[in-house]
Amino acid sequence: MDRTELADFLRRCRTRLAPADVGLAQGARRRTPGLRREEVAQLAGMSTDHYTRLEQARGSRPSRQMLAAVARALRLTGDERDHLFHLAGEEPPRNRPTTEHVRPGLLLVLDRLSDTPAQVVSDRGDILAQNAMAKALHGDVSARPEAEHNAVWLFFTDPFARERFPAEDRDHAAQVTVADLRATFARRPDDARVAALVRRLRARSEEFAALWDTHHVAVRRSDTKRFLHPIVGLLELDCEVLLNPEHDQRLIVYTARPGSRSYERLELLRVIGLQNLTHG
Repeated sequence: MDRTELADFLRRCRTRLAPADVGLAQGARRRTPGLRREEVAQLAGMSTDHYTRLEQARGSRPSRQMLAAVARALRLTGDERDHLFHLAGEEPPRNRPTTEHVRPGLLLVLDRLSDTPAQVVSDRGDILAQNAMAKALHGDVSARPEAEHNAVWLFFTDPFARERFPAEDRDHAAQVTVADLRATFARRPDDARVAALVRRLRARSEEFAALWDTHHVAVRRSDTKRFLHPIVGLLELDCEVLLNPEHDQRLIVYTARPGSRSYERLELLRVIGLQNLTHG
């Protein structure tokens, strides 16, 4: 690990970004260009102290999960992401059909969606990036262990994640979730990560195993979904699924129809999300 070069690279990448580039408000006048360290740390889901130590060339060796999170926070290209891994003494991710690195163009669109929930999800179900409103709606996955950064896993193993759906909608949600994963499994039967996820889910959830054995297949597309939020209540949202050219990453955007009760509640959720981003 080259701590000096790593620190210099992180500083230069941070100073070239403006708050608007990552969906943050400009705020008070800044003495130096670029993002603040605490903003990068917040975007990466890590402590400010830990990130500061990395920039000061005195931090411990970062994990692969942390490196991937920092790369997303700094909007690094694929080549820059690989360079970051090399400086940290890690081999960059190679030959993965579904990349964990969100493409900068997709993140740019996500950053512009400040008034509605949106997140980038892989076709395996991995939640790769969330805006503040998605965190307010679904919960912040960056606060969870890496093994739980998967929407399918959370739905079938976490009662709180499941309770975000009205009781009468849960069976349908379970069916379409498994059918979508089935489609991914069929496209990439040799993908060890998809196969491992299926094995873990079959061992953990009898419901998942039963649905998997039905062999229903359906790629997730645009839909209308209902969510039970613990603070704002029931939300009926239009769910738009935007695919990247390789179809291995999806930008999912949730909107409410203007004038509806859900629209008013979504506005309240926006205020909650901004408060959490400010005080988190």
